[in-house]
Amino acid sequence: MSTQIYDAIIIGAGLSGLAVARFLHHKRPECSLLVLEKSDRPGGAVQTRSEEGFLAEYGPHGFLDNCLESRVLIHLAGAEDEVEKAPLGKFVRYICLGGRLRMIPQQPMKIIRADLVPLSAKLRVLADAWKKPLDGEPSVADWVEYRFGRALVPFADAVFTGTYAGDITRLSIDGVMPGVRKLEKEHGSVLKGVFQMLRDKKKKGSGGGKKELPAMTSFSSGMERLILGLVQPLKVNRDIMYRTGVQSIARNEEGWTVQTGHNAFSCRQLVLALPANPALRLLATVPDITAPPLAELPQARVATVILGFTDQAKIPPGFGYLAPEQEKRFALGSLFSSNMFPGRAPTGHVLLETIIGGRRHPERLELDDSELIDKTLADLKELIDLPDPVFARVLRPASGIPQLERGYPALLTWRNQLTRTWPDLHVCGFGWGGIGINDMAKEAWRAAKGVLMGTGEKEEGAEVKGVYF
Repeated sequence: MSTQIYDAIIIGAGLSGLAVARFLHHKRPECSLLVLEKSDRPGGAVQTRSEEGFLAEYGPHGFLDNCLESRVLIHLAGAEDEVEKAPLGKFVRYICLGGRLRMIPQQPMKIIRADLVPLSAKLRVLADAWKKPLDGEPSVADWVEYRFGRALVPFADAVFTGTYAGDITRLSIDGVMPGVRKLEKEHGSVLKGVFQMLRDKKKKGSGGGKKELPAMTSFSSGMERLILGLVQPLKVNRDIMYRTGVQSIARNEEGWTVQTGHNAFSCRQLVLALPANPALRLLATVPDITAPPLAELPQARVATVILGFTDQAKIPPGFGYLAPEQEKRFALGSLFSSNMFPGRAPTGHVLLETIIGGRRHPERLELDDSELIDKTLADLKELIDLPDPVFARVLRPASGIPQLERGYPALLTWRNQLTRTWPDLHVCGFGWGGIGINDMAKEAWRAAKGVLMGTGEKEEGAEVKGVYF
């Protein structure tokens, strides 16, 4: 039985938990903290695989370099010298339309100017300025069709397939793009809101000059490099414990008691740095907590088919492609990984990482590895001139991707109210406030700041995020 009272206990050693720990030690080195992780490794969904010179990812493949908190994490991980960047301004992505790959720019207005939809569909986008805000909590598909017209729905499908492996008929626009939704409600339309934002920036003197697009960022040894750098200063069985699952949490006079299989730990501040569903299950063990509006979030599970080819493969330049559901493809899309980061394949070879399954097609994950590889290769060969692969593997991540569907905004409101009521409790992690690396870095800093200040986290205004393919 532990008798030490920690300043903070962090449950979960994924990216979020490690980020909170490093933010805390960076700002307050004397802070006593303990990280508890139920598995035998740190990193959660962030995991890199290297075999025969091919380097691929189980989870996230990178993040945009336009987030301060993520840049700080790179510094804290000591990984600046290993950063690799693929600028969006120099790369393109493709969308599968009509059974072939069509090149698309990275910015919405350039997409509109491109020869991808008829003139009538482009003019229809302007009708957004006269459309009243859509009531309720519409799906992404319904919202995009209402505001911008049916022709843009496949492009929205591609964007959110690439991000969530999700179903835009179920994803909530208020959940995935709260900042844009706020513009619509405050200004009467998205276009009016964007123009007002530009005017406000110009008045403040912050809108001058041409801004470059962000860059996709990773590391020469893969995304796991960030995890290894963040965890390195944490001493095993002193600062971090593995194979230590938390069974329950409870409030006490000092703060919180955390019960594991064999120990009970006490702390003044408790951080749940867990994916949304495990966090909700753990919070359910606290009697005084009001039931959340959702018992759990739906998840999308995917598999990644890794295919290595000789450089005789005619891979188009750019990041990769995405396929809207209307195309009826087997694969959701494919990353041209060795285009972005050349070290992902041996000399004279190229690497594709192709995503299968998702919210709409979980049944495809029931196929065995050989059938997944065969069907994926057949699908790719209809779009790209490829020889037979010299290397093929299937990666099956253990965790699913949280889906921000109807009711998700209410769940976030419930979380925020909970942490305001109990300022010694902080909740962040995969699915809380988003699913990207930058989302988790921001949420981790928000939680760390709450611990440092001894107050509940302040609810911040919804960010208007850029839309990138």
